[in-house]
Amino acid sequence: MRSDRDNIIVEKSFRFALDVVLYCERLEEKGKYIVSRQLLRSGTSIGANVREAQNAESKTDFIHKMKIAAKEADETEYWLLICKNTAGYPQDEKLLPEVCELIKILSKILSTSKSKQI
Repeated sequence: MRSDRDNIIVEKSFRFALDVVLYCERLEEKGKYIVSRQLLRSGTSIGANVREAQNAESKTDFIHKMKIAAKEADETEYWLLICKNTAGYPQDEKLLPEVCELIKILSKILSTSKSKQI
């Protein structure tokens, strides 16, 4: 069994996905199905792509998968902002800062990986 405890982005993106699943359940309880599905898809995709990048076939493949994770994180931030700014939506104070932290970490990983590629 592999341990992801030493890889901060793998661990944080997995924990974030778990939090997103729980929040989406709260959204669905309120009948917010469309936004819940979009958020569930993008929020869990971050970690899935990060994890997939761990088994990349090349540096280029790794960068590509991490770029996808970064795009999914940006989309997740968008849906969380929709939720935050729409009346009647349940609020979650920790998800938005968490996704912003993931975006920063992914940006740093991408910038470091690209500079080492040259």
